[in-house]
Amino acid sequence: MENKSKDINWRGVDLNLLVAFSALMETRSVTKAATKLSIGQSAMSHNLSRLRLLLNDPLFERQGHQMIATQRAIELSSTIENILNLVMTQVLRPDDFNSQHYQGTFRIGLTDYAELLFAPALFDAISRLAPKCQLSFCNVDRHNYINSFNDNNLDVVIGSMTDLPKELESQYLYTEDHVCLFDQSATGLTVPVSLARYIITPQALVSPDGKLASPIDNQLQEQGFKRHIALGSSNFLTIRHLLKDRNLLCVVSRLMAKIDIFNDNLTQCKPPVDIPDFHINMLWLRRNSTHQRMEWLRQIVSETVTERVASLRGKSEAR
Repeated sequence: MENKSKDINWRGVDLNLLVAFSALMETRSVTKAATKLSIGQSAMSHNLSRLRLLLNDPLFERQGHQMIATQRAIELSSTIENILNLVMTQVLRPDDFNSQHYQGTFRIGLTDYAELLFAPALFDAISRLAPKCQLSFCNVDRHNYINSFNDNNLDVVIGSMTDLPKELESQYLYTEDHVCLFDQSATGLTVPVSLARYIITPQALVSPDGKLASPIDNQLQEQGFKRHIALGSSNFLTIRHLLKDRNLLCVVSRLMAKIDIFNDNLTQCKPPVDIPDFHINMLWLRRNSTHQRMEWLRQIVSETVTERVASLRGKSEAR
């Protein structure tokens, strides 16, 4: 089938010409149409000339004080009104996002930490407000999260990423600190844990990259000390299960220590070493900042994470 679109002078197609046509159909007067559009009469006359050339038809012919539409103009009138209405409602002023009717997929990138803490709460909140949607959680880390936005078409990412590239925007969610987590009976440790006991107690390390060392070891080395890393795992759940009934200690984030999927009665306390806090942020592509579906999702994620953090911290204070 022959493609005739290549024969069209697309450079001559101007949305303003359709607006001018609509005004002329309504007023049947170059002067009144110009007034309606707040432009000069000569500019309106120029628009009419361009329309006639583009559509190869006189469109409007003067009879006395009125412009009479040709048959071609009458036939085009409803089509052009539909085009202008579509541009107005779907392009320039899209309808507000209706979560109750949305049947698409929300894709959220989560670090292991964020998924363990927030996946159930996010599922509950989003599926309640958007019952027809699908929800996809994608595991990300500080090394792959940038590529994951495009490779997995992510809407948002939650994690402790810093030094963001210019194509990403972020929103601060909360600040997390650390605690020592251990089985008091198996380790013989008492609270507070002294630096001496901390160093001689075998330790487990949550290590996403597989390294059996962290900045804590550098700090200890500067003070002339060295701890024994007995185990490393990228999965916090593995380490959490291992701590029960074993002579192991692990430094973890405070909220991870408080999640309520365990009933292991492990003890937690402030570490005897200085460990910097870290910030949890929500990230998204800058180019999608004003999309209504994205704005809705970011609001729900922010509210849900804030409520979940408050709930976990409330349990901590109640104990």
